[in-house]
Amino acid sequence: MPSYDLVLRNGTVVNQDGVGPRDVAVRGGRIAEIGDVRGDAAETIDCTGLHILPGVIDSHVHFREPGAEHKENLETGSLAAVMGGVTGVFEMPNTSPMTVDAASLQDKLARASGRMHCDHAFYVGATTENASDLGELEMLPGCAGVKVFIGSSTGTLLIEDDEGIAEVMRSIRRRASFHAEDEPRLRERERLKVAGDPSSHAIWRDETAALMATERLIALARRFGRRIHILHVSTAEEVAYLADHKDIATAEATPHHLVFSSDDYAELGTKLQMNPPVRAARHRDAIWAGVASGVIDTIGSDHAPHALEEKAKPYPSSPSGMIGVQTLVPLLLDAVSAGRLTIERFVDLTSAGPARVYGIARKGRISAGYDADFTVVDLKRKETITNAWIASRCGWTPHDGRAVTGWPVGTFVRGQRVMWEGELVARGGGRPIEFLEALQRG
Repeated sequence: MPSYDLVLRNGTVVNQDGVGPRDVAVRGGRIAEIGDVRGDAAETIDCTGLHILPGVIDSHVHFREPGAEHKENLETGSLAAVMGGVTGVFEMPNTSPMTVDAASLQDKLARASGRMHCDHAFYVGATTENASDLGELEMLPGCAGVKVFIGSSTGTLLIEDDEGIAEVMRSIRRRASFHAEDEPRLRERERLKVAGDPSSHAIWRDETAALMATERLIALARRFGRRIHILHVSTAEEVAYLADHKDIATAEATPHHLVFSSDDYAELGTKLQMNPPVRAARHRDAIWAGVASGVIDTIGSDHAPHALEEKAKPYPSSPSGMIGVQTLVPLLLDAVSAGRLTIERFVDLTSAGPARVYGIARKGRISAGYDADFTVVDLKRKETITNAWIASRCGWTPHDGRAVTGWPVGTFVRGQRVMWEGELVARGGGRPIEFLEALQRG
């Protein structure tokens, strides 16, 4: 009988020890041994020339099911994830119906069973009606935590006033995640939208609206002794402010805020339209500085697909959102190649960081006893991102034609080879992700 179910041999492993040549052995879906593995295995994969990373966790995706399956669904979204080297996703609550109670959370978990190719968890959205229930809802199996929109975005989830946010803070115990744009300021400035000019999106939803919201959230978190996670940081001012509040606030950046600037509206138009917006290059540079200094804790894609015909509507009738889960790994590996990131920092932002911020059980590092989730990459491989490669139902990417160095070769979820060399080799095996605080509560 084989000693192990799987052994990855001759690869370069990136884990808490550093970067070096090691074999990794798997038994029962968990990492059993790291080093010079001597035992035999049911399956052995030669990873010569490849880096074996902890499985990448994209903690910010919108897979549109239920309610908008013409854009994406849990199956196609998770296919895009594993094709891009992502082993786990946290999916957002602004679907139709919204994920705001135990029944709607259970419905998503049931929909995911046997269909999603990667492991998964689902946020519960905060409303004025469910605020007092959030402390219980966030502890349910498969719940990634509470998501609060304090600025309007896609869908109708919104708590804009301090009293409503305070009710959320009173209820929660886990770290909650926030879309931070100040809704009253957005209403005041709505007149600044220019028909047919998507670059005016960043003038309407300006940097002050983002900073005002983040400042309000920090004050309320301090008042109630709560931990918060600021999603898709988009301004230099937020990076500077958050640096002084790391005791209670963690922060996420997105690839589109790291790659694009407002100069790109001329070419991409509404394809670049996001909430919060892509801004002037000084903001992009400041977010990179926040990555370098450690102010940024995680990178999530904010994968938010829309059909091309929807995005082709003239601004402001065009919806905000672009896909990103499949391109997250190639874009960040290209930054590694360019010297903007080390491979260790890549792992910290996409594996260890999400595990630390959200308290994920048994994921985020290559360590004995942890889930055998691996993102296997070729750091030297040169590829071009194309629409034809995109597995998302919407079938397009704003990165079409972008040449990158660094590419995902394999995706392993709990020891199962799911993607290898661009081919889906195992289907529908994703399971709900577990969280330490919820397990302790149970």
